[in-house]
Amino acid sequence: MTSTHQEVATLYGPRFQNNPAELYRQMREKYGPVAPVLLEGDVPGWLVLGYREVYYVTSNPHLFARTSRGWHGWKHVSPDWSLRPYVEYQPSSILTDAEEHQRLAPALHGALAEVDQVELRSHVQRLADQLIDRFAGKGEADLVSEYTHQLPLLVLAKLFGLPDAEAPVLVRDVAASADEGDEAVRAHQRIVERMRALVREKRERPGGDLPSRILEHPMALSDDEIATDLFLTMGAGQLTTADWMGNALRLMLTDDRFAVNLSGGRRSVGQALNEVLWEETPTQNFIGRFATRDTHLGGHHIQTGDLLVLGLAAANTDPHVRPESYDNAVGNQAYMSFSHGEHGCPYPAQEIAATIVEGGIEVVLDRLPDVHLSVPGEQLEWRQSVWMRGLIALPVEFTPTHTSTTGW
Repeated sequence: MTSTHQEVATLYGPRFQNNPAELYRQMREKYGPVAPVLLEGDVPGWLVLGYREVYYVTSNPHLFARTSRGWHGWKHVSPDWSLRPYVEYQPSSILTDAEEHQRLAPALHGALAEVDQVELRSHVQRLADQLIDRFAGKGEADLVSEYTHQLPLLVLAKLFGLPDAEAPVLVRDVAASADEGDEAVRAHQRIVERMRALVREKRERPGGDLPSRILEHPMALSDDEIATDLFLTMGAGQLTTADWMGNALRLMLTDDRFAVNLSGGRRSVGQALNEVLWEETPTQNFIGRFATRDTHLGGHHIQTGDLLVLGLAAANTDPHVRPESYDNAVGNQAYMSFSHGEHGCPYPAQEIAATIVEGGIEVVLDRLPDVHLSVPGEQLEWRQSVWMRGLIALPVEFTPTHTSTTGW
């Protein structure tokens, strides 16, 4: 990495967590569409801020590899680096490059595509009602810990063939795995071990679930490959979906225009959620890509083995492509929130996430029509994560109501 990285922005700490959009703007003004940055542990990399540049990097896997085998930055990394599980090479169809990825990925993509959307929506509504039943009579709740972080993983547990009883532990571990510090590494290890055990269980007793369908695929992935794919799918599905829903609810409770459009029926929930992906996308940065040879990008010399961080949130606010008003973003799905290219989020997974978030928001609107924040909006705090943009808590109050008739 060049000497440009001696005085650069850090993608950690209060300045980044409190107002990343302002930091991205300042970096864009200073460096252009690609900026030198330091990750947690002062590990150097390049943040790709420009929409066109993110598109270019993700469209050229031979120049910007998905795997870190050629990364020269391991000398900067401590053994307990919390980002290590997401950067170091692991056996997985998701983390392979080029032809190998095209050969292995259909097993997971095909299994995701077989999810019945009608049945899924029914599961979402039932589970959402059950969660709200737990606090409906109290007149108050934390919609993050009691709802948005619970619902996606309860749904994913169904898709994975896991018992509901395991969901609370998985919620904690998946959330911890995306944060900073030693616990992130330990949480990652616990989830992967549970996924390995799940694969062994499904080999012995297959069912109509996601792991069983992957096992049935003629590609015949190894147990370690399937376990890693399941971990990455669960982490991405839980965290992205939970924060997408939480960020939508925050906007609904703090932005009168958004609230009127959503609850007043001027837009469908799907259209409103499309706006959230432009304005407050849950996956703000993705690590990463690794240059396979010297090249130039955004006016900077990128050296062989350099790490590139995909700035998905920054790309969505690139003034060259961002709509002048988010009102004009209705139906515009050109956001980078799900990344792009062969390693972008598979379309079936995007459909599953959208079904969970739409269903979860609709149940809140139906069950808690007068819900409002119980603290000033400016007091809401964001989690410390380079990956995700999501709230620590979303405390609300509402008129106590009776429970639904769905039952547990």
